[in-house]
Amino acid sequence: MCDHHQNLMLKAVNLSAEHMRAGRGGPFGAVIVKDGKVISEGHNRVTSSNDPTAHAEVVAIREACARLDTFSLEGCQIYTSCEPCPMCLAAIYWARLGAVYYANTRKDAASIGFDDDHIYDEIPKDVDKRAIPMVHVKLQEANDVFEEWRVKPDKVMY
Repeated sequence: MCDHHQNLMLKAVNLSAEHMRAGRGGPFGAVIVKDGKVISEGHNRVTSSNDPTAHAEVVAIREACARLDTFSLEGCQIYTSCEPCPMCLAAIYWARLGAVYYANTRKDAASIGFDDDHIYDEIPKDVDKRAIPMVHVKLQEANDVFEEWRVKPDKVMY
């Protein structure tokens, strides 16, 4: 791996260490890059903000989108101190990031108490077989809103 990738990864790792040591969250950091330039940084803020979605990658995605004034991060890459969890991986796909570079693996994370395997295992299950009950409440009003969206002439697809 070239020095550029190493330096960007080291930046993500240093973010993870700095904010973990300051008591702001778990040992995770991320940076988003466009055209070789860092456009956002994120560190885990789950415990300091009482937000279970405030993972480093999600924080970095939110900041990058705000800075670039867009919901699409096409042409950007993310460097993260650890292989993304299922939530962060989904956010990366929704944001359309072009590549993910990571240092620690999900197995490394599991070895220190951050085990996401149960979530990975839940995803492919039929909804009626998941550990958390998922109850379909069918409403015509919900279908009506979807139909309204389907025919909405000025919608912005994402």
